[in-house]
Parts: sequence; structure tokens; C-alpha cells
Amino acid sequence: MPKKLYILLLSIFLASCGSSKGSTSRPSKTKTERNVTISRSSNRGASRSIVDFAKTFEGTRYKYGGTTNSGMDCSGLVFTAFANENIELPRSSRDMAKRGERISIDKAKEGDLVFFKTGKNSSSINHVGLVVDTGRNGLMFIHSTTSRGVIISSLDEAYWKNSFVEVRTIL
Repeated sequence: MPKKLYILLLSIFLASCGSSKGSTSRPSKTKTERNVTISRSSNRGASRSIVDFAKTFEGTRYKYGGTTNSGMDCSGLVFTAFANENIELPRSSRDMAKRGERISIDKAKEGDLVFFKTGKNSSSINHVGLVVDTGRNGLMFIHSTTSRGVIISSLDEAYWKNSFVEVRTIL
């Protein structure tokens, strides 16, 4: 990992999926926000890179606030994958859900973000995943779970289908 990226990741105030603490960072105008008018097809290369990088963490254990091979939480995985392409996102899933453009699930593509409200008492978004495929197996996404770490799941699984809130495109 480039030294600058490593230092950036270490210096960021860590929030996490499901964290009840609000983020102290202010939204900034990011590379993706400036390029919103670019067609999605022109960003396929970046989407592929983001997904491929996220997949390198598959099998990594869950760690609250984690952003490295020694442990990841769901928003840490997405944050790190986008940062690898120099795309700045907020650190928490709740704040990520305020970025990009909300799209219908049938328009989801590789590199888009899926958001969830998990748990019985969840009143706000507390989980995020990265779409890795939308082919014949349905929508597949990579994310970090407290029980199994970084895995790829299907939106067709009952738990995720029932917790699903929205899809957002960043690129």
C-alpha cells in the first residue's frame, strides 16, 4: 500500500458500520462529485479496479473501525477500495448513503454501493456493501460481517433482502 494512502488511513477518525457516533468529518467535494456528468460506462475501468482491490480482502476478519488486512468493517472495506482509486468517501456507511445518486436495483452495476438497515432496532443505515456482479446469480456484493469477516453475499439471501434499503452509484 502506498505510504501516503497508509498515512491517510491512519489519520482518519474511525467510524464504523452501525456506529451510534456521528462522523466529525465534513463532506467535501470529491473527484466523483465533480465527475457526476461522466457516463457510467466511462468509469467501468475504475469500477473494476475498485472491486478487484476489495476482493483482495476476502477472508479478512471483521474488526470494528478496521481498514487493513488485519481487520475490516463494512465501511472500512468500501472506504479503502475507493481510496485505492483516489476517490474520497466518508468513513461511515450512514454518511456514504448520502453520496452519489440513488438508482433502482435493476440498474445496479459493478462498483455501486448497496445499503442496509440490519438488526431489529435499526432506524438508520448501518451496513454497506460493494456490488461485484449482477449476472445470472443475481446481485452479488462484497462486505464485512461481524461473524464471517469479508465475504461475498447475494442480495437474494433472505437476511439481506429483508434488510436492503437502497443502491447508490458513486461513479
